[in-house]
Amino acid sequence: MPRTIKLFKPYDALCQFTDGQGRATLADFVPIPGVYAAGRLDRDSEGLLLLTDEGPLAHRLTDPRFEHPKSYLVQVERIPDAAALEALRRGVTLADGPTRPAEVESLDVPPDLPDRPVPIRFRKNVPTAWIRLTIREGRNRQVRRMTAAVGFPTLRLVRWAIGAVTLEGLQPGAWADLSPAEDEALRSLLSSPRPRGPDPPRRRPGRR
Repeated sequence: MPRTIKLFKPYDALCQFTDGQGRATLADFVPIPGVYAAGRLDRDSEGLLLLTDEGPLAHRLTDPRFEHPKSYLVQVERIPDAAALEALRRGVTLADGPTRPAEVESLDVPPDLPDRPVPIRFRKNVPTAWIRLTIREGRNRQVRRMTAAVGFPTLRLVRWAIGAVTLEGLQPGAWADLSPAEDEALRSLLSSPRPRGPDPPRRRPGRR
């Protein structure tokens, strides 16, 4: 029977099952044979990672043409002003081209997240702020590059949701099978119309 799980990838863990240098990998947290990551998170990023043994589902989740939303909780250096938030909403120009418009909101209260084992850098006279950022594409380290482009570097990055699936109830390093509702929401991607246009060049999924 096909299986898809969600994992709260911890900080400093690699999105792979083996590593010749002895660093933490998915094998340290997921004792399930036959599943592989549908997407990636950078080593210094945390949060939701989906693993599945279904090739078609993994393809839909990683193909940027399907534009499924991915939401991130982002701690940035300094307090973003209205102009910076609006620039993120419109899309910013990066070295590899302009981004698509994003959904952005400033969070008045910091999100209730577990402490990171390695604290963010602290600067006494420089405040920090949290924003929620939702994008529908996935380039290499895209969220970090977007906030830096508008003048507010990312200090901590936690992917909270992929579509209707969230981190709710998970602690770093923990995993769970999808609920029936989550599973149904993801599988709806399999029956959605194929986007128009030619297949894009094959490339390694981007990290955030």
